[in-house]
Amino acid sequence: MTTLITRDELKAGIDAGSITIVDALGGTYYEQQHLPGAVALTADEVADRAGGLLPDRGAAIAVYCSNPACGNSQAVATKLESLGYSDVRKYREGIQDWVEAGLPVETGVTARG
Repeated sequence: MTTLITRDELKAGIDAGSITIVDALGGTYYEQQHLPGAVALTADEVADRAGGLLPDRGAAIAVYCSNPACGNSQAVATKLESLGYSDVRKYREGIQDWVEAGLPVETGVTARG
């Protein structure tokens, strides 16, 4: 099972620029709202796109989806780990928790990569 990251740890990583955020929802969900700087990468895209989006397999990566009931983030995290990414964590509470805490989100596809 992938190591979890808390909202506070994630926010600190975003603020410091020390973590790469992966939105496992993708598509219109990503366009409507995503965490600051997040790149969209769904489970079925990992094999083809991960190398280009996430070239450093040792970098800190946090994967999220909508909420604890959503399995997308674990699916993406598992695939990244199987490709040799060594510092993958999952924000289990997802964007729902982030928004409910009043934290900023981005919209559109500008950060998609």
